Amino acid sequence: MGFKHRELDATAVMKSLNEPGFLLKIVPHVDGSPRICELVRYRLRDISLKGAWTGPAGLELHPHALAPVAQLPVREVIAATHLVADLTLGLGEVIHDYLACGVAPLRTGKSQV
Repeated sequence: MGFKHRELDATAVMKSLNEPGFLLKIVPHVDGSPRICELVRYRLRDISLKGAWTGPAGLELHPHALAPVAQLPVREVIAATHLVADLTLGLGEVIHDYLACGVAPLRTGKSQV
């Protein structure tokens, strides 16, 4: 990304940082079957925004043994943002437990021992 190419509006950036974030937490058993499969909401706290910029950017995906993301095609880089901030990642809250509500667990294709 171009270094400090174009400064962003700090108010808009702070508004987006105060929105909740979501992640899918999957923890497998030792046999590879899912043990935990939850949708978790988290919020950032104690945010002190030092600067925010946008500009032209490129994207490199590197090979990794456990996540072959380098095989994904990069068709277009739509936007790039660079933030400098001090913040705290707050504790998460389980929004949905996929295994507790009777949804069939994903099959890993590994043989059961």
